[in-house]
Formats: sequence, C-alpha cells, structure tokens
Amino acid sequence: MKSPFPGMDPYLEQFWGDIHARLMVYMADAIMEQLPGDLQARVESRLLVDADEYRRHVYPDVLVSEPVDKVPVPTTSSSDIALAETHVVALSDEPPVHRHIEIIDSNSGNRVVTVIEVLSPTNKRPGPARESYQRKQHEYLRAGVNLVEIDLIREGKFIVAVPREMIPLRLRSPYIICIRRSNRPLQAEYIPVRLQEPLPNIAIPLRPTDTDVPLLLQPLLDQCYKQGRYGTIDYQSKLEAYFSDDDRQWINELLGRQ
Repeated sequence: MKSPFPGMDPYLEQFWGDIHARLMVYMADAIMEQLPGDLQARVESRLLVDADEYRRHVYPDVLVSEPVDKVPVPTTSSSDIALAETHVVALSDEPPVHRHIEIIDSNSGNRVVTVIEVLSPTNKRPGPARESYQRKQHEYLRAGVNLVEIDLIREGKFIVAVPREMIPLRLRSPYIICIRRSNRPLQAEYIPVRLQEPLPNIAIPLRPTDTDVPLLLQPLLDQCYKQGRYGTIDYQSKLEAYFSDDDRQWINELLGRQ
C-alpha cells in the first residue's frame, strides 16, 4: 500500500526514528550500486549524548510492535474494584543514535568524500543536540567534504547549510534539500520540496573528477512506507504540525475530509 500523499507524508513524522533508520539503509544501497569501484557508501552513527536533552524527548526502543489492543497486561487488585487494563512498552534509557551516510575513498585512506544527512527533530530543536549538529556541519565544510542535507521534518527551526534569508520567499518551503560541494565553497545549492509534489531526484556529488550520482528519493520513501506497514495510519486523526491555510485545505481535500 502507498501513502495517500504524493510526496512526503506528514503523518510519518511521528514514526521518524523508524523511517530515518530505514531510509538510511535504502539510500546507501541505492548509492552503492552506482559508485566507482574505489568508493563505498557506509551508514555511520553517533550518539546524541546530552542527557538532559534526551530525557525531554524520550525515544521508545521497540523493534517489533503490535497495536496496543493486542498486548493486554492483566491487572490485579486487593479489592473487588475492576481496574483498567494496562499496556506496556519497553523504553530504552540509552541516548538515541543519529545515523548518516558517508561515502569514502578506499584509495585515499578511507577519506570521507561526501556526507549525507537526513535531519531528525533533535537536529532542529534548540539545545545541545542542535549545537552539536551545527558543529559537525561546519567541520564537514572546513574539511572539504561534500555535504547533502535532506530535511523532511516540519518541526523545529531552519538549520541546513544555506542562509535562510538568501532564499527568495517564493521558494521557501517546509521541506528543503541543501547540497554543498567541496569544490564550490562559496555556493550552496538548494531544492525546495512542496507538500503537494513527489520528492525530487537529487544529485549526490563525489570527487571533482567523478560524475554525480542520481538519488531517487520518492521510491525510497515509498519503500519505507510499505516495509514499515504504515498503511495502518489513521488519516482522520489531527496533524499537530503547522500548515498554511492552503496546505491544510489541500490535505483535507486529499483525505476526503469536510
């Protein structure tokens, strides 16, 4: 089953941990098939280590889940009062892991050529996690690494490596893709992504002597939706994210709402 949305499905934000993990693997596989023989695409990870920030945004560590009404937990009482049935989800006390893709050159001591970041809510919320991401962002650019940022999250503040004030108002959108090439340090490429359109096909830069690798994002997001069985989403439930009046009207019409 496919999502009713032609591009990014805003209902997937609530499941972003799983979507992000799947998307990383599917993207790395799609890129690897097209790389020159001496380049490899690897999914790498780093811990989001700020404990206070993590505790404010607890992440469930559930590998296999069922609808909650399928996992009842009996409750007993010392009296004859009937108590409500409870349901249990195991939560991890480990900080969440942020994954990204690195394209490395095996002929140059595994030098990192390109980094691909799919942004998460923690990257965009004010706090230490955002500051940590911005430091990594600057390190990549100073080190001469190509940086591709894919932001499909409406929540949080603008963070990709192109000044927002330099984007014309008519081209601003909640979703954006930013490409910074190591051989063009004074240029930033960006692709606005509208809710009403499929995700774009984008160019992944490699070494200056290499041809860009195309990455088709929409089929990969569709694969996440299918393999994650997100066809069970209740599309009549309310979306908490901000939408313009036009976008909200379009969503209501798309989903057959009054």
